Amino acid sequence: MPAPSPQQKFPLEHYDRLCFLKNTISNPNIEVGDYTYYDDFEDVANFEKNVKYHFDFIGDKLIIGKFCQIASGVTFIMNGANHLQDSVSTFPFAIFGGDWKNAMDGKSYPSKGNTVIGNDVWIGYDVTIMPGVKIGDGAIIGSKSVVTKDVAPYSIVGGNPAKEIRKRFTDEQINYLLDLQWWNWPVDEISAKLELLTNPPA
Repeated sequence: MPAPSPQQKFPLEHYDRLCFLKNTISNPNIEVGDYTYYDDFEDVANFEKNVKYHFDFIGDKLIIGKFCQIASGVTFIMNGANHLQDSVSTFPFAIFGGDWKNAMDGKSYPSKGNTVIGNDVWIGYDVTIMPGVKIGDGAIIGSKSVVTKDVAPYSIVGGNPAKEIRKRFTDEQINYLLDLQWWNWPVDEISAKLELLTNPPA
């Protein structure tokens, strides 16, 4: 039997709460790689609902790599949630118009850029990822974590705020895996090398 097609919306027969995510996304500022899946307790449409404060006029992107595993309740806070922090008040006067409409002239709200999730990243239940965070390839984010800063490749983080618990492998093994980039192999090669992918690295 061949490998599943990355174009399938629901790759598990008779189960519509796990999807290959890229096939459900409508927002052009969300990019998702092949085979990344999202599993939701209720409805896979919740994924886009859980990308919060993602306003078109800001233009920031959520970029997710290939073969990621994203659990129910994962929330991405985007840059539209940011307020001024160095001013006397954090209140967003300008959005209310009227006499306040010019309050932001010559100023801009803080932005931390795109939120980028690498390849083969496992994000546990009910995780929150803050704006502009970069999560490296092969990382694991523990359930209910709040990720406020970048996560190194092949590390396990957890907590609020999330902190590194440990590396998954030695530095030498991590460098080997980052060079290997197995997620970019043709699917036939992935299928032929499942034994390698489902065992610890040499």
